[in-house]
Amino acid sequence: MRMMLKLNHPVEAGNEGIRTGKVAKVLEALMAELKPEAAYFFAEKGVRTSLFVFDMQDSSQVAEVAERCFFGLNASVELTPVMTADDLRKGLADVETIIKNFG
Repeated sequence: MRMMLKLNHPVEAGNEGIRTGKVAKVLEALMAELKPEAAYFFAEKGVRTSLFVFDMQDSSQVAEVAERCFFGLNASVELTPVMTADDLRKGLADVETIIKNFG
């Protein structure tokens, strides 16, 4: 399942992690493990933020990914299932039936 992982890094922990190289090490390990189709890094609401879109092979990865980010980056973690435009078209293909039955 395609997932979006969003990490918000607290400023002080992020500063220390950048000084020591831990942030780079953890993010590189995440990139190597997840092999994201997209990765973005930006500031949001005054904190460093990372966003990855990747294919989750098994739901057990939720714990693996989240704990790595909690311990490795002291980051808040959001994992959200996402779709491409093709996925959405496929999902909406039977919308008329859904409306007829439930609408």
